Amino acid sequence: MVKRILFGLVMLAAFHPFSLAAQPATPAEFRAIIENPQEGAEEDELAALSIQELMDRFNVPGVSVAVIHDFQIHWAKGYGVADVETGALVDNETVFQAASISKPVAAVGVLKAVQDGLFTLDTDINEILTSWELDGAGFTAQSPVTPRSLTSHTSGLGDGFGFPGYDPADEIPTAVQVLEGHELSNVGPVFMERPPMTFAEYSGGGVTVMQQALSDARGRPFEEVMRTDVLEPIGMGNSTYEQPLPADWDTNAARAHDGQGQSRGSKWHVYPEMAAAGLWTTPSDLARLAIEVQKSAIGKSNRVLSRTTVQEMLSPVGVGGFAVGFSISRMGEGWYLSHGGSNWGFRATLLAHKVKGYGLAIMTNADQGGAVMGELSRRIQEAYEWDSVAEPVRRGYEPIPEREEVDVAVEILETYAGEYQLESGMAIVVTVEDGLIYAEPTGQGKFQLFAESETQFFLKVAPVQVSFVKDDSGEVTGLVVLQGGAEQPAKKVG
Repeated sequence: MVKRILFGLVMLAAFHPFSLAAQPATPAEFRAIIENPQEGAEEDELAALSIQELMDRFNVPGVSVAVIHDFQIHWAKGYGVADVETGALVDNETVFQAASISKPVAAVGVLKAVQDGLFTLDTDINEILTSWELDGAGFTAQSPVTPRSLTSHTSGLGDGFGFPGYDPADEIPTAVQVLEGHELSNVGPVFMERPPMTFAEYSGGGVTVMQQALSDARGRPFEEVMRTDVLEPIGMGNSTYEQPLPADWDTNAARAHDGQGQSRGSKWHVYPEMAAAGLWTTPSDLARLAIEVQKSAIGKSNRVLSRTTVQEMLSPVGVGGFAVGFSISRMGEGWYLSHGGSNWGFRATLLAHKVKGYGLAIMTNADQGGAVMGELSRRIQEAYEWDSVAEPVRRGYEPIPEREEVDVAVEILETYAGEYQLESGMAIVVTVEDGLIYAEPTGQGKFQLFAESETQFFLKVAPVQVSFVKDDSGEVTGLVVLQGGAEQPAKKVG
């Protein structure tokens, strides 16, 4: 975790020179912060663990991470084992099941069809479907089920289930058979529970209806539509919706593991509900998708969607927290697009800022992967100082108070010279030059201190005070920095 020398005025760092500690400069430095135990984590069990210890704690054999910074992949890395039966290691090209993150990726394909004029987001879904018909059950007389409502979980459809997938040795139903609740299906049929846009109810079945409609509209298999319309244009070369996973892809595919980190038998399950749960991909490819959405939203890219079209992915439809594909929510001081995924033996998460060009994708191959992802996500947000962890900006302006400066003998000032170590691990070096005293925080400039008493000093460029601490014998043992009402002590170490 990156530690600030002073807290409270982070957003005004340009004016308050003491407010930020030295920042990591390279991807490797940022990565080391996330991988290693966190500073000041004595009271936080998970923060005190390295990434490998964290994986061991939750029995997660393998983890893969990609971090977005400044609209690009800042770094990506795989950790641990992809398959406990073979011992194969996770690398950046190991593919995992994205589970429900398949949904927003599929929504890009839906919006591409809208942009191409095949239908609109508000077209009656039965006008698009040719291979199956949705029974409105009396709930659609006033308002039809549409692509907009299906992709935002506001269609009124109920399915009452997730998708457990199928053993590769089983006879796999088609998407239409899943929708019908065919005997080959291991879930019930989709059905209407209420009129569209009444409430939000997460519906994988609804997304499967949209999968079939997109395939019908394009006249091609869904997995092929997604490959040509979305995956290839964005550069997601390690991604496929093909189910079952082809043998040549399986070579570097992660295995599904249970809550104890053990093999679940079959290497993975098959999902004919491709739009809802069937994407195989990597964190780097998910990051590429998020970056494309981010850049399209600010008019910097249009590989698939225009700036206008992509706004449908970033604007909740009015009921519930989903837009067309993504969940949109406020975190701290920012707005984020996100989606999680949970398949048989796999967990994944994708989180990205709407406009600031940062984000993350994390994928794991075990049922307890969510705990590992949550801790890594927290570390990444704090290390990169996302606005999700920022303090609100204070209203109004507080001028630097006027303080009366006094003279302190050089001999006394020289007793303060030395290095002071903060609890964060950062340091402040105090020097005396030509009768003047200066403080230099790690990685920052040198700032003159002005005395208001023999032991208390202040800055003229920011509302910061520094008090030197002495023991009973008069020896200087440390200092305390006060800013914005927060005190941070530092021990003299040299």
